[in-house]
Amino acid sequence: MKEHRAFFPWPLISILLLLTLGLAIRFYDLTDLPLDFHPTRQMLSALKARGMYYQTLPEAPAEERTFAIQQWKFRASVEPEFFERIVAITYKFTGEQLWVSRIYSSAFWTIGAVFLFLLARKLTSTDGALTATAFYLLLPYAITASRSFQPDPLMVMLIILFWWAVYEWSNELNKTLDHKGDEGSQRKNNFVTLRDPLWLKSWAFAILAGLFGGLAIFIKFVAAFFVIGGGVGALLLGRRSMIEVLKQPQVYVMSVLGILPGAAYIIYGVFIAGYLGQQFGGRFIPSYFLTPAYYLGWINMLNLVIGGIPLMIALLGLFFFEDEKRRFIFGLWAGYALFGIYFNYHISTHDYYSLPLIPIAALSLAPLADLFFKQLANHTTTRWLRFTVHCLLLAGIFMSLWNTRAQMKSIDYRPEAQMWAEISHKVDGYNLAGLTQDYGSRMAYWGWRNITSWPTYGDLLYHDDLRGAQRDFENQFAEIAAKKDLFIVTDFTDLNRQPFLKATLAEFPIFAEGDGYVIYDLKDE
Repeated sequence: MKEHRAFFPWPLISILLLLTLGLAIRFYDLTDLPLDFHPTRQMLSALKARGMYYQTLPEAPAEERTFAIQQWKFRASVEPEFFERIVAITYKFTGEQLWVSRIYSSAFWTIGAVFLFLLARKLTSTDGALTATAFYLLLPYAITASRSFQPDPLMVMLIILFWWAVYEWSNELNKTLDHKGDEGSQRKNNFVTLRDPLWLKSWAFAILAGLFGGLAIFIKFVAAFFVIGGGVGALLLGRRSMIEVLKQPQVYVMSVLGILPGAAYIIYGVFIAGYLGQQFGGRFIPSYFLTPAYYLGWINMLNLVIGGIPLMIALLGLFFFEDEKRRFIFGLWAGYALFGIYFNYHISTHDYYSLPLIPIAALSLAPLADLFFKQLANHTTTRWLRFTVHCLLLAGIFMSLWNTRAQMKSIDYRPEAQMWAEISHKVDGYNLAGLTQDYGSRMAYWGWRNITSWPTYGDLLYHDDLRGAQRDFENQFAEIAAKKDLFIVTDFTDLNRQPFLKATLAEFPIFAEGDGYVIYDLKDE
């Protein structure tokens, strides 16, 4: 796609405006509790970061320090605790402030926007790149998800950096091979001198791509699908055969750099420390392929993350790329498709598993935007018309951002911290079970108490799908009730989905209740 006169006359100012708006909306309501987006996952990271922080505080109260460290060590670990460690280190300067994680996540996502812009401009034009960046930054779901305390925003940033680097590497490699091919033999083509500036540049991008891809996979193993997809797409760029490209040593340097960090973590976690042994199970359920719930659930997640109409337009955008560049984008889409097939349970039930699709869709929109603004430039021949169009575009952006801001403002989660502290005070000295949000993480974080969690309705369905049967209710309740004094209920929506549990609890007297909770006395029928 050839560059033409940009419709936006000040591309640098335009991208800076987009980045500023993207950060501003993410910093709005910064200090609210991290319960607005997949709180279970965010609270896991919050508890781990606090444990790491308290480990460095020998002057902290002994009971609190022991509990915080125990919660960190006790909680399951699937990904390396890299992001949590960064936040914990920052706590040394800010104190324990959960909003620190939001600043980091927002910064990661915004850095990704810069490199998405650079990549989209290579694929299409400045206008297409600005549109792709605006979609990536200002999509309502992306705003909420990219503020969350979990490794996904960092992973997406590294994936985008890898795509940019591997695309640049492929272009530089093709230039180098074309240049050497013009000079001499095939042997010279394959073994060029290291003093060649083009060759040095391609090596630099190869090393960067390997590092970014390896870090992305290290941060979260699922990034491998998107790294491999982008890598295969880059290999297909240019007019040369796959065999000829695979002869280049840079390919194998990139592969080694990409594999080593994640492989080292898996080997350590599975065979040395042992804590990863059971973490990779239950992600692929073969029977799901025969159930409509899998396909409908995936569609529902796509509607939630991207939206049906934007997704359709993004897919249509594939047909507007030049042939060679289309191969690269197809590689990204293929990586996502294979990812969704392998993680079939999570892709149909966890919307944030489709988070890497946002930059893929953004890139796919770029050629259509390029065509649109090219035609718009031909029809807006006066400054007044162009000024009007720019005002309309800005108005649309601000209306979308205002709606997102209103949604953030509509719910204040800060009172929950006080509620959990109140519950903790009332149940001091008792052994606890309960049906609460996030498997007792909120009680652990703000109440500083352990609680044995009753399985949620979703857990019961999941284990039924995975194992073909679910445990007998009476035996399960007796196992918990015989060992606990009190049963806390704060998730009343889930309680209403479990009529056996609701009826059983109704037989016990109420120990205490308040705004948002009921505590049953299991020792006094």
